[in-house]
Amino acid sequence: MVLAELDYSIGTAQLPLVVAVYADRPHLRALMREDAEAAGFRLGEVAGIGALLEGEARPLGEVVLLDCPEVDGASLAALARLDMRVAHAGAQLVVSTTVAALDDVFGCLDQSGAQILVGPSRAERVLALGRVLARVPNLRVRELSDEDRLALLRLTEQVSQIAARLERLSPPSDASGGGTEGSAFRFESPRPAFAGAPDGDQGDWLVRATRPALPDPRLVRRIIRQRQLRARFFDGDLFADPAWDMLLDLTAARAEHTRVSVTSLCIASGVPPTTALRWIGQMIEAGLLERVEDDADRRRAFITLTDKAADAMARYFAEIGSQAARLV
Repeated sequence: MVLAELDYSIGTAQLPLVVAVYADRPHLRALMREDAEAAGFRLGEVAGIGALLEGEARPLGEVVLLDCPEVDGASLAALARLDMRVAHAGAQLVVSTTVAALDDVFGCLDQSGAQILVGPSRAERVLALGRVLARVPNLRVRELSDEDRLALLRLTEQVSQIAARLERLSPPSDASGGGTEGSAFRFESPRPAFAGAPDGDQGDWLVRATRPALPDPRLVRRIIRQRQLRARFFDGDLFADPAWDMLLDLTAARAEHTRVSVTSLCIASGVPPTTALRWIGQMIEAGLLERVEDDADRRRAFITLTDKAADAMARYFAEIGSQAARLV
């Protein structure tokens, strides 16, 4: 196993980050504990999910790893409570689940900015721990001792090796050098000057006044089918473009006045669910997508285009006009 071939432990030095592990499956709880310890994190509480609902809340530490493959009333209550506690404490949350439980789990995690992994391998969990390090406040990094700084550097190098050898994924870079910090996207609506617009709001005023109509959803669905057809003749990974495939699916849904669940959007992306969820997170941060709660069931949430993203898609299709069906 590639993971076993890599020495990503950091010896006796440990990062001053405490990890709490919650999983009902004993064998998986042991693996999660082992990986956290090998990566140099200090262990806090290690228990089943039910411990999150028992008695007085105990300190969580800086990182929480939780496995929730199935959902019921108790586990959903534990998730919702944990989400609020993590957000309030400024901690980091990594949750693993299954496709069947994804919508319910996603619906419960709306405050903490959790990483959600779907059927992850051990390597993917290690990668998630590596991404946690990128979110550690700069002040804490400056307070590390020389030994801890070396430990942090070694861990991040090991995470990079695992990423290159196992996942072979990297977010697309912004060639322009602009865009939202930490995001793979650069997104701006056109802001041309207009003499009749209120001062300081010319671009937004013009967007609201002249937004073209969304494309015919039948046209968008046809483009989606044409894009999917390539996988019958070539390896689908050759054409993986999850951001665009999700934008197309959400554009059609908006024109059809239908709602898209996170599971449905992951399927539309054409990439594994864990990868799709990372893209969804990036696109929410970039202002392209937004989360909409289900009024009828607060445990569920849907994904939709933001108004600016819908405007951009409408302008794109208006620009290419009748040639749209041939652009796959």
